[in-house]
Amino acid sequence: MPHRVAPNLRYAFTIIAEVPDETDFILLEQRAGDRLFFIPITGGQVEGEITGEIISGGGDWCTFREDGSYDVEARYLFRTSEGEVVDVVNVGVLRRLDHEPADSSELGYFMTTPTFRTASSNLEWLTRSAFVGRAVSAPGSTTIHVFEVLE
Repeated sequence: MPHRVAPNLRYAFTIIAEVPDETDFILLEQRAGDRLFFIPITGGQVEGEITGEIISGGGDWCTFREDGSYDVEARYLFRTSEGEVVDVVNVGVLRRLDHEPADSSELGYFMTTPTFRTASSNLEWLTRSAFVGRAVSAPGSTTIHVFEVLE
């Protein structure tokens, strides 16, 4: 019998990814009403159980969908305060909440599923757990609060 109880979450850290103004987004593909953009990640910070800096050069492949939602797929690296490097792949969805009016510019639902790779034995726990992220987008940055999924 499968478990039908939601798993517990534990806050781990926050990623604040810096991005340029929309005028620097690069249009990669346009099909029907959907548009795929590359959004450069230019830097940022990691705060919480892990601290460090985002290494410039990553990016977010973001599809602006005709229905007003967004599919995001970001890939970037960060270096911890101890010098350890972590590779991040973060896939998610950004959309209006069900109670938000269709003509609202608010997009209150922004959830992601980050995965991590690292050669650091100190951070091996990042590679052995599932994570979810609750994100907020603002001009110049995206903030992702990362939670480890427990039993």
